[in-house]
Amino acid sequence: MARYSDLADFFSEEDLPYEEEILRNPFSVKHWLRYIDHKKDAPKKIVNLLYERALKELPGSYKLWHRYLKLRREQVKGLCIIDPEYEEVNSAFERAIVFMNKMPRIWLDYCKFMMGQQKITRTRHLFDRALGALPITQHNRIWPLYLEFVKSHNIPETAVRVYRRYLKFSPQDAEDYVTYLKEAERLDEVAVRLAKLVNSDDFVSKYGKSNHQLWNELCELISQNPLRVKSLNVDAIIRSGLRRYTDQLGQLWNSLADYYIRSGLFERARDIYEEAIQTVTTVRDFSQIFDAYAQFEELSLSKRMEELSSKQTATEEDEADLDLRMARLADLMERRPLLLNSVLLRQNPHNVAEWHKRVKLLEGKPIEIISTYTEAVQTVDSKLAVGKLHSLWVAFAKFYEENGQIEDARIIFQKGTEVNYTKVDDLATVWCEWSEMEIRHENYEESLKLMQKATTPPPRKVAYHDESETVQARLHKSLKIWSLYADLEESFGTFKTCKAVYDRIVDLKIATPQIIMNFALFLEENNYFEEAFKAYEKGISLFKWPNVYDIWNTYLTKFLKRYEGTKLERARDLFEQCLDGCPPQFAKALYLLYAKMEEEYGLARHAMAVYERATKAVQSDEQFEMYNIYIKKAADMYGVTKTRPIYEKAIEQLNETQSREMCIRFADMERKLGEIDRARAIYLHCSQICDPRITEDFWQTWKEFEIKHGNEDTMREMLRIKRSVQAMYNTQVNMMSAQMLAQAASVSGTVSDLAPGASDGMRMLEARAAEAAALERAAVTQAAAGGRGGIMFVRGETAARDIEVSEAARVANPDEINIDEEISDEEEEEEKDVPIETKEVPRAVFGNLG
Repeated sequence: MARYSDLADFFSEEDLPYEEEILRNPFSVKHWLRYIDHKKDAPKKIVNLLYERALKELPGSYKLWHRYLKLRREQVKGLCIIDPEYEEVNSAFERAIVFMNKMPRIWLDYCKFMMGQQKITRTRHLFDRALGALPITQHNRIWPLYLEFVKSHNIPETAVRVYRRYLKFSPQDAEDYVTYLKEAERLDEVAVRLAKLVNSDDFVSKYGKSNHQLWNELCELISQNPLRVKSLNVDAIIRSGLRRYTDQLGQLWNSLADYYIRSGLFERARDIYEEAIQTVTTVRDFSQIFDAYAQFEELSLSKRMEELSSKQTATEEDEADLDLRMARLADLMERRPLLLNSVLLRQNPHNVAEWHKRVKLLEGKPIEIISTYTEAVQTVDSKLAVGKLHSLWVAFAKFYEENGQIEDARIIFQKGTEVNYTKVDDLATVWCEWSEMEIRHENYEESLKLMQKATTPPPRKVAYHDESETVQARLHKSLKIWSLYADLEESFGTFKTCKAVYDRIVDLKIATPQIIMNFALFLEENNYFEEAFKAYEKGISLFKWPNVYDIWNTYLTKFLKRYEGTKLERARDLFEQCLDGCPPQFAKALYLLYAKMEEEYGLARHAMAVYERATKAVQSDEQFEMYNIYIKKAADMYGVTKTRPIYEKAIEQLNETQSREMCIRFADMERKLGEIDRARAIYLHCSQICDPRITEDFWQTWKEFEIKHGNEDTMREMLRIKRSVQAMYNTQVNMMSAQMLAQAASVSGTVSDLAPGASDGMRMLEARAAEAAALERAAVTQAAAGGRGGIMFVRGETAARDIEVSEAARVANPDEINIDEEISDEEEEEEKDVPIETKEVPRAVFGNLG
């Protein structure tokens, strides 16, 4: 009976249906779960008993095990980890993995539960069992939890061994291992692992780090921790990086030196810095290394000074050591420009300018300068040279010359002339410098021999611009050599030899206009004038315009100065030859010189003809000035009246602005001559090209002219012409605007019918302007017809304007006769009383008429 009473504590009458179902279907998970859900509020012993009964019948059900184990874990929450119930749960997990050993979730839950119990060894064994039981495809679910477990406890050796196993499964996570090793202060293992990553061609960083970044991390690690990294050859590793990463040489060299400094090997560190400075090829790397080197020396010096200051007495060895350190630092700072120059030369050994800078830096050290020059001329390739290679040879020879070693300087020049330069001019410069050195030391004969040797042609014909030939074979056509040769012959040679040099230059066809003029000047100085003129003729035959201008100008000037008017016909032939084909930009000076010759030695009409030709031959912007000269010369020679046809031609040919100016001057001349009608006609002609809106000065000038010399009719006529001209220009403007209006007028309707936004006011103003222009044209037409058909008023203010005109004429013209004044009666009587005498007209007046 007691037994049944115990069962009654576990089961009630409500459970009978579920029990019956279980009896009928003992292997149905659904019925067991339904029964468990029914008893979920029962005590945990009852629920656990149900789960145990179910699992006894269905030990392979994952769902039952999962729910049962989850329930058991929840039941022990809040309990102490040493509570016996934890072991009961562990026992349940152990029974579960007997059947569920391929289910990673069961293993994960068990491992997590065991991690919470802080049983390290047992948990590690459990993880190992899980990895052994599960297939490798499921290991990725176990390892993260395993790694988390080993990192959560201070068991570095265990963690390292676990990580090594893990990296066999997932080698791409090696960076995480490196990170953990750094945190665990196992730097030697970090260095070894990083070295493997750097040397692995297949490794790809999951954090996006490049191989170069990993190299930098490795170098920084091993250089800053030399005493803790013992498994690697640091020097070999960093030097391999120097060969591999040439763009980071400065940083890698500094890392290597830093490694030796931290190792206490200071002399070895200095050797590394010196080696680095002597090998880098970029200024950036040099700057990094030099700054680190200088900082190292400064720290070494300051530390030594602190040590000595702490001592009571310093020995001689201490002082000597301190002096040595100070000397090292000073020497390093003094060598900086030279070291930097070495970097630039390693970067480009064919940079001539840097070799010159190096020599300047070595000033005061002759042996090193000679060594530098020797290295430079042996290193620089003429085809790759940046700068002028010949300047090195010249500077090298001058160095010996300045030190009084003339023979050595000649040897250098001799070797410099044998170099295959890229340009003939470079070789010519070396020869010229050699010759000038001989002149400086008064060896004139030797200098002439050098020039003669340099200008000696090769045995076969060679083209100067044929680059396939050596520069030595083409040197005989160098103008620089021949120019110096000619100067030397002028100074130290004879007339015959000098003339032969110039003739040779002309024969080689390498002369310039300046050479020709120098040749002619040399002949003139020796009183060979006809020979000089022949030289000019040769130069003229060699060159074309515009290069021949200076030769012609000098030739003609010298010829006129020499013969004046004695050889006039020959001079005229020269001028005609010169002006034949002369470009307009050079014609002015030559025509003026030609005309001046005709004025002084020839005929005036010839001079006028030359001036007339000049007005057509010069450039358009010089024609106005040429006409002014022509008019002035014509007035001086023939009188003012002879300038009229010139003015007329000028007005026809010049542009509007210049023609307007010429008309005003022409009219002013006629006014001065008393030819008022002529002047007025000129003003009338000019008015056709004078827009009143722009050329107000012209109309003011005409108005002043009419005020002084005209009357009301002429003034009115002037104003009428002004209005007609203005109407003409307005018509031209209105024609364009009318075309635009015609396009807009294609829309039917009045102005008010236009679309919003149309400029109505502007249209009305343009229409009014067009109407006024039509009235102006009608008035002009009527006036031209002689007033037939009645008076036509152009504008409403015309009458008022006539009054203004009459007033202006009345006030401004003092010579006007006032015939409108009334004559008094007394004056009429006096006039009537005046006796009038009559005389007979002489018969001679009538001539043959009488």
